[in-house]
Parts: sequence; structure tokens; C-alpha cells
Amino acid sequence: MKYELLEPTPVKRTVKVTAPAEEVNAALAATVALRRRTTEIKGFRKGKVPSSMVESMFKKQIYDEATNDLINYHINDVMNELKLTPLSRIDVDAGDLVKDQPFEYSFSFEVAPKFELPPYQGHSVEQERAQASDAETQIVLDRIRENLAEIVSLEQERPATATDIVVVDFQALQNGKPMSDVKAENFQIALGQGQSLPEFESMIQGLKPGDTTESEISFPGDFLNETLAGKTVTMRVTLKEIKQKKLPELDAEFAKKAGQFESVDKLREAIAKSYVETRAQVNKSAAQKKLLDALTAQVDFTLPESVVDEHIDRMIMELKGRLERIGKHLDALGKTSEELRAQHRPEAEALVKAQLFLLAVAAKENMRVSPMEMDDFFREMAKKTRQDFQGLKHFHEQNNLMNAVKDRILADKAMEHLYRAAEIVAVDPVKPEDQKDGST
Repeated sequence: MKYELLEPTPVKRTVKVTAPAEEVNAALAATVALRRRTTEIKGFRKGKVPSSMVESMFKKQIYDEATNDLINYHINDVMNELKLTPLSRIDVDAGDLVKDQPFEYSFSFEVAPKFELPPYQGHSVEQERAQASDAETQIVLDRIRENLAEIVSLEQERPATATDIVVVDFQALQNGKPMSDVKAENFQIALGQGQSLPEFESMIQGLKPGDTTESEISFPGDFLNETLAGKTVTMRVTLKEIKQKKLPELDAEFAKKAGQFESVDKLREAIAKSYVETRAQVNKSAAQKKLLDALTAQVDFTLPESVVDEHIDRMIMELKGRLERIGKHLDALGKTSEELRAQHRPEAEALVKAQLFLLAVAAKENMRVSPMEMDDFFREMAKKTRQDFQGLKHFHEQNNLMNAVKDRILADKAMEHLYRAAEIVAVDPVKPEDQKDGST
């Protein structure tokens, strides 16, 4: 096998490979021999079927397998010899093997760009002090009260308002006929929380228990339920019951329910402590980003396009998921696929540039990732996603994702190194009123 390495761009590598006919024939013979071991044909013992018959019966499968096996062997051989680590997937441009003929093909991939690192230690960066004000503590306390609130039926008879929790029966009608798949009984909904269309909630507001009303409702074209998307139907609603949240009293019993605290004061102290710890990590991350932004602004290099595209794909998938959780499609944004990708490209490019900068720092500092650190990563990931540790690790191994995990750990190590080597200047938090005024 002979090969030629081409560098069409600073980050793209293309390898042109030529395998002689002898190597092609050897690859085909080896694949036929493997297939022959398991082939059973009446009149022949297992493993004794003539090679010519096996090749005739399974020609396409044999040539496909032999082609893939030979290409994979070549790629591993070339990569080890060149000592190159692809940043992206390897794209192969090849046909099929032909017996007694040389085999020519190429494969391409992207690598990390080469650039000179600027001085990256001893930089100064501001970081907000982590504090918990009484108002911030109260917000968390109020949230806990909301979570522990009891939903009770309203005793007095009055019309439903925009802050009530209601129980309704509803039925959609089209051309005067009930739609069997758009109806519900004893359906509970919290009004004013964006859980349903505003027009639907408006129908309910002002009704008293036992009241029934009808009104036309037009559903948006991007409505997640395709049965209703873009249609106008008559909605019949009967209000069955009005409920409200009954907030618990701020007393010892509430403190105990909230986390086995002996008093509300102890609960406040725990909230403030937790808030400060969380805020400290948030402020550290913000300071790290400022530090990294200042450093990456000092360098310029070609970005691997496929890696940028992978980040854009991930961002759009996350956006799609967020929209679907509120019952919308990507089409609701009114943008083409090209416009969406262009919108996310600057952020994706900044992320890729930052990662490549950190990997360069990690290489210069001779940082390594141990098997134990890899396992710790998967254990933490399994814990967060509630998946099996071994299953996650096996998935990444089988899909060639282990290098991506290793790079992520290396980047985190490099960022921590930059942060520890920086001069951290503590500053007071920016007050909300200052943010509104645009001052600091």
C-alpha cells in the first residue's frame, strides 16, 4: 500500500491511497475464507463449501466487507504512521474492490490548527463576590412555599380568575360534530401559567362552577398537535371546579417539611448558604469565560468546518427540544434552515475556537487524562442523566466518541489551570437597578 498526504487547508488533511492488486486479492480471499467457515449448503459439510461457490453466492456482501476491512486497516496504519488525531469524522471516497486490479481511494478529515499561544498566565480578571441578600433568600423561600402549597377547593362561589387552578371538561367540534381525539374530562389547568392557548383560558375566566360556554378557537400552524395545527374549531368548555393554592405558614412545621430544619431561621440560613455556594460557582464560570475570551481574542486561526457544523447541529437540536416542550415547531420561528444555521454560527465558532485554544494549552502543559478520570466523567454523566454507567461508556466506545470525552476533560483541566494562574479581582455584585441603567 502506498499513500500521499495532501493539505488542502491548514486544518484539512486528505490521504490518497493505492493498494496493489495482490493486496486486493488477499483481502477478498480472507473475507471468502471467513464466510466459508459458517456457510452451510446441502451436500457439503459445514466449512467445506468450495470458495468459488461461496464467492458466487455472497458476492456483494463479500466485496462490501472486504472493501471496508481493507480501508479500515489502511486508515489505522496511516494514522499511526503519521501520528495524526482527527478532530472530525473520517470521510471516505471509495468504490468497491475489483479482483486482480489495484484499488485507489482517498479519505479526508480535519485536525487541530497550529498556532502560537500568547502568554496565558498571570492575567487579571474581575469576579463578583458571592452574596445572598435578604430579598434573594426570600425569593427561594417563597418558591419552597409554592412547592409545598396545598391545592384546595374554593369554598366561596365566584367566577374563575386568571390566577386560579380550574377543573374543566372540554370537547372540540368541527362542522358541528365532536372530535373524538380532542376532548377531556376533569382536566386540571393552572390559569395564567402559559399551559394552554390564551383564547382557551379566556373562555374559562368569568365562568362559575357548572357553567358551560362555546367559542371558536384558531390554532397556530405550528401547533404541536398536528390534528389541530392551523385549524379553527368550536370549543365547548364546562367549568367543574375552582381551586387555589394554600400556602403553608412560615412556622416550625413548614421548616421541618422543607428539609428537617428546626426553625424558619435555620431554613433561611441554609438557603443563604446554598445560594452563596451556587452563586460562587456561577461567578467563577463567568470570570473564566471573561478570561478565556480575552485570551482567544489574541489569536486567529482557521477553524475546522466540520466541528463547527457539529456544534451548530447540536444547538439547533436543543432549540427544537425547547420549542417542542412548549408545543411548538422550529417552523414557528419563521426562518429557513440556512438562516437558523447562520444565526447560530458565531456562537458555534466561538465555542470551537475556545476549545481548540484550551486543548493547545493542555498540550503545552503536558496534561493527560487517566482512565480513572474518564470513568469519573461517565459516572457523573450517568448520575445526571439517570442512565447506566457501563451502558454510557460502552456507547461512547462503540461510536468512537472517547476522544471527544478526553478532549472535553482536557479542556476543563486547561481552563482550571488558566484560572488558578490568573489574578482574581473581587468586585461587588451588579445591582439590578444598575443593570437597567446600563451602569456598573
